[in-house]
Amino acid sequence: MAKAVATERAIAMRTATAVTRVHRILRAGILAACVAALAACSSDDDDRPAYVERPVEQIYAQAASELDQGEYRKAAQSFDEVERQHPYSTWATEAQLMAAYSYYQANQYEDAIATAQRFIDLHPGNPNVAYAYYLVGLCHYERISDVGRDQEMTRKSLEAFQEVVRRFPDSAYARDARLKIDLARDHLAGKEMEIGRYYLTRGMYIAAINRFRTVIERYQTTTHVPEALHRLVEAYLSLGIEREAQTAAAVLGYNYPGSDWYEDSYALLTGRNLQPLEDKGSWISRAFNSVF
Repeated sequence: MAKAVATERAIAMRTATAVTRVHRILRAGILAACVAALAACSSDDDDRPAYVERPVEQIYAQAASELDQGEYRKAAQSFDEVERQHPYSTWATEAQLMAAYSYYQANQYEDAIATAQRFIDLHPGNPNVAYAYYLVGLCHYERISDVGRDQEMTRKSLEAFQEVVRRFPDSAYARDARLKIDLARDHLAGKEMEIGRYYLTRGMYIAAINRFRTVIERYQTTTHVPEALHRLVEAYLSLGIEREAQTAAAVLGYNYPGSDWYEDSYALLTGRNLQPLEDKGSWISRAFNSVF
């Protein structure tokens, strides 16, 4: 009996020892996993250098050197470091704008926009704020897609460049902003024309007219206006609204007399024994009288 009890105690002691070992192994495994996770988190972080406090002139010189060498991402991070380590220095303000420019050169447009916008918010009276507005416009402008796709970037670039012209009409950036405004407006008009032609070819004449009307009323100075007027002639004739078709052709002939679009419109009308004849009360006449 005593032997059996001793045996049971020995088994219990060995079991407790084994359990203790298992617990130790598990704790060691958990600790190793935590260390590995921390290392992974560190490696997954961005490639910014570890924080080492340095003189502002040294950091800025490094950033400028990286920018000159075309290492735009590194330059942006170094310019950010100027602001991080010396936020109240005179270098920090300039570094912020240079960081935005570096992000733009690296095609990191969203980072460039965010940085430029922060510069605008913090330094609205800075002499270089006009460039910050202009840079925001460029970041949108360079992502404009063809007219077959969504035109959100076109609209955003248009708004940004209009802001440059409105706020800084005499700045060095206003002239180029005006040129890009014209190009953006032409692009938006092209989108309306594409949709209008789609509706027209499918016999959806009212929907087509609405698109061409948008071109006439909002984008009168773009290259798409002559075609828009001709398409209106086609759509109105298809609906049997001859007076508006004649007006569209008359306005087209008066403003673009030598265009192929007018020749096509004239042929359509004469084929139905009609002539271009302007109705002064038409929305088409009113739209053109407000511009020309």
